[in-house]
Amino acid sequence: MEKIGARVYRSKADAWLVAALCLAIAGSLGAAYAMLSSASMSATLLAMAAVSIAIGSGLPAWLLLSTRYTLEARQLVVRSGPFCWRIRYAQIEAITPTSNPSSSPALSLDRLRIDYGRGKTLMISPRDRSDFLRAIEAKRRSAS
Repeated sequence: MEKIGARVYRSKADAWLVAALCLAIAGSLGAAYAMLSSASMSATLLAMAAVSIAIGSGLPAWLLLSTRYTLEARQLVVRSGPFCWRIRYAQIEAITPTSNPSSSPALSLDRLRIDYGRGKTLMISPRDRSDFLRAIEAKRRSAS
């Protein structure tokens, strides 16, 4: 649940990544359908189909629908599917543009690398990058 007055920024999404996640969803649904439509419906096949749907479809859909960055009063909250990071503004050492393809809570390669804490980094891809940068810099200044 987001706090009152918090600013929420959705992730920018590259078409190729959305397509790849949609293909994963379609593939897992197809596999589940094939298992469920087999002649011998056993409890094992039913369980495998349920797992296929939950992991193969649920996780990519969850990532697509939930990846967002929230500027709260004292911290940046990054959510992506089941994952959540909380970074206090005072901990942020630098924010730099990057296109590093490493795994991160970003649906685009047009990313911002956030260096914080003791050698920690996180890459995000806010849709409205310039507004996000202005807002987070204001939060960082007021946190110091």
